[in-house]
Amino acid sequence: MPGERRYVGLDVGGTTMKAAVVDDAGRPLSEPVVLDTNPERGQDAGLETMCETIRRAVAAAKLKPADVTAIGVATPGLMDIKAGLILDPPNLKPWKNVPVRDHIKKAFGKPTAYQNDANAAAYGEFWVGAAQEAKSMVLFTLGTGVGGGIILGDVVVEGEHSHGGELGHLRIDTPDRGRLCGCGARGCLEAYASATNVVRRAREDMAAWRGDTKLRDYFTANDDELTAKTVFDLADAGDELAAKVVDDTAYYLALGACAVTAAVDPEMIVFGGGMAEAGEPLRARIEAYVKRFGLPHPSKSVKVTLAKLGSDAGFIGAAGCARLLVQGT
Repeated sequence: MPGERRYVGLDVGGTTMKAAVVDDAGRPLSEPVVLDTNPERGQDAGLETMCETIRRAVAAAKLKPADVTAIGVATPGLMDIKAGLILDPPNLKPWKNVPVRDHIKKAFGKPTAYQNDANAAAYGEFWVGAAQEAKSMVLFTLGTGVGGGIILGDVVVEGEHSHGGELGHLRIDTPDRGRLCGCGARGCLEAYASATNVVRRAREDMAAWRGDTKLRDYFTANDDELTAKTVFDLADAGDELAAKVVDDTAYYLALGACAVTAAVDPEMIVFGGGMAEAGEPLRARIEAYVKRFGLPHPSKSVKVTLAKLGSDAGFIGAAGCARLLVQGT
């Protein structure tokens, strides 16, 4: 309808990029368009794929580019949010110093917001997802790594150097004895509680475990196909060792949640990403440890919950950031 505002949200990942047009209430107007990123083809090709994904998303919503109010783009990796640059993304090599925001803005002639992908997902959950009734929230994304985002009063906490909300790198162990993280440091939350490191810890625990466990049987039969999902499934089925690994994971995640609660005192802590599909048993364990180990008042009051938007959080949140950009205009 005339006068109605619509926003394109684009979520760029190392394997695929996903986009859709979203209305002022955060509702996608079509199924999202998904195209392969193919980062190995280089950044110029990548920028053109971003534009093509946006064009197809607009067409899927039965709109024209002129009908779009603003565009939001979310990408992973090291970035300069203020400058609109993705700097040196590990999962988008060989891209370097890519002017994402300005390229999209020039290509479509629309106001363009640029954001870290985890921050965008956090804003999606804050705007229309699990935290839509909250005034502040923290999102932990649990996948191959641990990401995160912090929203305080409708403001995305980007940080002075574009690295606000790097929750996977909260230190939960000492930097001299802690587990080695992919960032090169020791003791980071990600080194304990990512899906990758759940599997690593399960293998280590298996070697020391003296009793029977289906984890060992599964690993022997399937060699290197053990996944975090397998660990969680076996825990649900009553395997004692798998349950220990899951409980330890909840403990580590709770330590991260307690640290960020002490720093920003959010109304809600949300867990999303693939590993959060473990659902209520994991959430309940995390909450119990938060109540036990956190600062008494904020930890008693904070609500611990699970994300609702799934893999759509990124593009919905990117569209929400575009909406924030033009609010009041």
